[in-house]
Amino acid sequence: MSADRIHSTYRIETAHPLEEAAAVMAGEQSSGTFIAVPGETDALRERFGARIESIHEEDRVDAPSLPGSRQPAGRSLRRALVTLSFPVDNIGPSLPNLMTMVAGNLFELSPFSGMRLLDIELPDSFAREFPGPAFGISGTRKLAGVSDRPILGTIVKPSVGLSPDETASLARTLAEAGLDFIKDDELIANPPYSPLKERVRCVMRILRDHADRTGKLVMYAFNITDEPDAMLRHHDTVREAGGSCVMVSMISAGLSAVAHLRRHASLPIHGHRNGWGMLARHPLAGMEYAAFQKLFRLAGADHFHVNGLRNKFCEEDASVIRSAQTCLQPFAGTPPVMPVFSSGQSASQAPDTYAALQSVDLMYICGGGILGHPDGVAAGVQSLREAWEAAVAGVPLETYARERPALARALQTFQRT
Repeated sequence: MSADRIHSTYRIETAHPLEEAAAVMAGEQSSGTFIAVPGETDALRERFGARIESIHEEDRVDAPSLPGSRQPAGRSLRRALVTLSFPVDNIGPSLPNLMTMVAGNLFELSPFSGMRLLDIELPDSFAREFPGPAFGISGTRKLAGVSDRPILGTIVKPSVGLSPDETASLARTLAEAGLDFIKDDELIANPPYSPLKERVRCVMRILRDHADRTGKLVMYAFNITDEPDAMLRHHDTVREAGGSCVMVSMISAGLSAVAHLRRHASLPIHGHRNGWGMLARHPLAGMEYAAFQKLFRLAGADHFHVNGLRNKFCEEDASVIRSAQTCLQPFAGTPPVMPVFSSGQSASQAPDTYAALQSVDLMYICGGGILGHPDGVAAGVQSLREAWEAAVAGVPLETYARERPALARALQTFQRT
């Protein structure tokens, strides 16, 4: 890959000739428009124009995937992979403008009945202009005190409505049950009934006391999503109270706000992807997680939600694993980041998760899978530890559960096909 160019790959669907369609994409996102204009010289196009690097036709379909496209009558629709490259000089070191360049108006172009951004490749020299993750996997493991298994955690439930004292009481129960990690739900940040500053004070008093007794400080990801400068103040509130993690809703806050926080932060940033469905639910629209996580990895997030196997949402298992695998791969000089499995997880998915990912470098976050265990929260946590022991050892869960009541009860309660 050229050191002065950014590459992006798309899946497109169009009834137009593929070369013409790709040229429309390249022009729209660089020097061209729908008609020749004065000033767009050959020299300007050579220096600033996007290039078509490759076109690989895949298949043909009978009906458009998305509405609103203007397709020539009587032509079948073709799908293809298209890779474009852009000069770094078109944007300089700017994440929001990188997003505009590789996505921008592309998804609205009328010659296309489908378009999805699959991946981006950036020169290391460009990536070095951004903060990137400060902690990643190794730093997170050190703070959580977990070295050789998944970091096990849960979400505060109910998602909304608990007072600071009630949240702290739940945190005490969860810490005493042996969890490594607790997070706020994305729906609670700094509401009037539970101001963040008061919630941090109450929760961290409990967790510090627990650490004094046991030597283990449970990592709690406080949701500090807010306006950019407010997030800096919220981060400092958590740090000054002895906390070890903050959480941000990445899509809601945006690339610039996450990067702004990262340049200030001294705590890991737990990146929540709520809203992801509007970017990814249709296979011929939006973007793949490979591209999304690269953008927010450069901005500085350390943990990335990737959904979970047999989840409560619509995402297929293969997509979940692809997302997690992209987090574990180095990218443009940045270290791997921690994939976070969540959404309807329990002991029952542990073996399949390990078999597919072949790694224990992950957070395994269970809400109902812990809080809903019929023998209590401690048994829920125990069932997760036992499930992952079985998964890594290659022992079937049912076999491992014969002499482990917590796991056996979890399988009876939560196991789904």
